[in-house]
Amino acid sequence: MRALLSVYDKTGLVEFAQGLTALGVELVSTGGTYKVLQEAGLPVIYISEVTGFPEILDGRVKTLHPKIHAGLLARKIPEHEAELQAHGITRIDLQVGNLYPFRETLTQGASFEECLEQIDIGGPAMLRAAAKNHLAVLPVCDPADYPRVLEALRTGIHNDFRKELAAKAFAHTAAYDAAIAEFLASEKFPAVRTLALERVQGVHLRYGENPHQDASLYRHQGHSGPVLDAKVLSGKPMGFNNYADADAAWALVSEFELPACVAVKHANPCGVALADDPKTAWERARDADTLSIFGGVVAINRPVNLETAQAMRGTFLEVLIAPEVSEEALEWFRLKKPDLRVLVAGKTRADGLEFRPIMGGFLVQDRDAQKWEALQPRLVTERVPTAQELLDLKFAWYVGKHTRSNNVVLARDGVTVGLGTGAVSRIWAAERAILNAGDRAKGAVLSSEAFFPFDDVVRAAAAAGITAIVQPGGAKRDPEVIAAANELGLAMLFTGSRHFRH
Repeated sequence: MRALLSVYDKTGLVEFAQGLTALGVELVSTGGTYKVLQEAGLPVIYISEVTGFPEILDGRVKTLHPKIHAGLLARKIPEHEAELQAHGITRIDLQVGNLYPFRETLTQGASFEECLEQIDIGGPAMLRAAAKNHLAVLPVCDPADYPRVLEALRTGIHNDFRKELAAKAFAHTAAYDAAIAEFLASEKFPAVRTLALERVQGVHLRYGENPHQDASLYRHQGHSGPVLDAKVLSGKPMGFNNYADADAAWALVSEFELPACVAVKHANPCGVALADDPKTAWERARDADTLSIFGGVVAINRPVNLETAQAMRGTFLEVLIAPEVSEEALEWFRLKKPDLRVLVAGKTRADGLEFRPIMGGFLVQDRDAQKWEALQPRLVTERVPTAQELLDLKFAWYVGKHTRSNNVVLARDGVTVGLGTGAVSRIWAAERAILNAGDRAKGAVLSSEAFFPFDDVVRAAAAAGITAIVQPGGAKRDPEVIAAANELGLAMLFTGSRHFRH
């Protein structure tokens, strides 16, 4: 039995090769892999001794040879056996390979030429050949599989195991090619875009949005995310909805420079607040809607200390995510809220695009990364908003950016006081927000993600005691809407930009 080993990732290589040698497997190797095995004192044949041809072009060509690929592709049938013997070719029974670190080189900011040099040619060709012929050749691309391979060699290799490794090998090369194609694409939305998704290991999803739906968690290879890569410090395993809501909460809380707390329910904020410290931010967000926060997901953009943790006593929460959690706070959570999932957010590395599934495909667009400062909102009314109203308008605008359409957000003194979310009518969104706010609407500001085709929202806002509005503008009846605001003494800003979120 012969094994060809040619790997970039040499994790566990020597131990695996020792196990193969103990089983009587003959080792053939290339370049750096050969050197490692030879230095370990293992009997190993250099690739040129098999091909009868030296490595050329700085190692670019060493395995692209009939004596390698015929050894990998020969089926166990008499005709193929006869051809191998006629040409003096030895069958290869085990192909061990993984590829040059193209994606890692790319993410490190390497030059175009450096990235090109990390495009592996021989490695994918050998893996694909072995995977195609997996009934005769065992393709191995993941060091984590080395112990299983050795055990299978000892006890017998089942075809299901061969098929599993073949699928993994093709997935490995497909993801590799996807990264290269994305790198070489000259446009943001190329004619063909391949998403390489890798299942996150160690993640247990009991079910999807509902118990009758199966679900799992995947990483877009080469990317990272604050919730995807969060450290779960305590609590029950994360579920499908936990991930979705935590991601929504963290996206919103990350918009604010001041200490902030965001409570989310069903992907929509139900309480958002700014404060001078995280404990106060939590208390203000909780009190913004004490009913909806039950069973909610909370994000805080500051480290959570024991004082902040203890302030959460008496409120049932599913998830807490923060940039840091003190040891004292964590111990308190483990003792007092053992089911609460406590997360420390991971770092974000993404390409600025978001993918939304539809039946049979995806919608792809830029992420909505627009900032308030880039808008330079325009005053359109006689009344000028106060300094506090301006701060609240900015705050409410950010909340609306992360709230399902149609939405209207009411805020006062850095706290949401009324939210109208996911309404099919713009006026209904306003009415829900005002009803939700009650007396707290007096002196509040209003943000709408959509323009006003009529003056009805302005009049409803004024009747509730709201003093200032921010909206995109751009409707045919803007003059009538502005006139109504002037008549009722409201300040109003136009941003010139909308934030629909479907």
